[in-house]
Amino acid sequence: MSETTQTTNTSEQGLKLNGLFAFKEGMATIYNEQGEAVPVTVLRYEPWFVSQIKTNENDGYEAIQLACTPKKAKNSNKAEKGHLTKAGFENGAQFVKELRQTLPEGATVGAQISIDSLAQGDFVKITSKSKGKGFAGSMKRWNFAGGPASHGSKFHRRPGSSGNRTWPGRVMPGKKFPGHLGAETVTVRNVEIVQVIAAENVLMVKGPVPGARNTLVKLVRE
Repeated sequence: MSETTQTTNTSEQGLKLNGLFAFKEGMATIYNEQGEAVPVTVLRYEPWFVSQIKTNENDGYEAIQLACTPKKAKNSNKAEKGHLTKAGFENGAQFVKELRQTLPEGATVGAQISIDSLAQGDFVKITSKSKGKGFAGSMKRWNFAGGPASHGSKFHRRPGSSGNRTWPGRVMPGKKFPGHLGAETVTVRNVEIVQVIAAENVLMVKGPVPGARNTLVKLVRE
């Protein structure tokens, strides 16, 4: 499927599901009817298409598999092409995800998903990947308080005691040490949909959303 054939406005057509996938753009501030400033995260919706319908008989559960953004032919393999051709992606797709839910009426492979699946006032569960922050010390990674900042304490930003005595003579599993921070799947519940601008394929949710710009965000109605 070429990018030129994809519809830019998905408000008046398409299948309605129990959730959506969108891409994080950044944060902004809007004003509600009472004149109060509301911090929102702007999410960019791009056209998603049904690539597979999973049923209890064939797969053991019900779900809708979705695909978005065509790949280049050189970046896809034969299996991807064979699986996604019916959905309109001749060379595969960059994103293939699924939503577990009861199968809606009219669900067919190749059907486009409508941005109107979610509406203003809905509360959703958001799942995305947080920002990766590399290697971090104990204080930053685990929010430790550290020691006194005064001179001579010799204990400022250290993790403190880590082991035991002669028995068991080892560091116990789960000890909070320095290490890799971020780049984890984070879920935030009860997030309000503040506004849906279907003509511009934009959703706005109240408050922050984990992840950097262009992070793929999963929204499921609570």
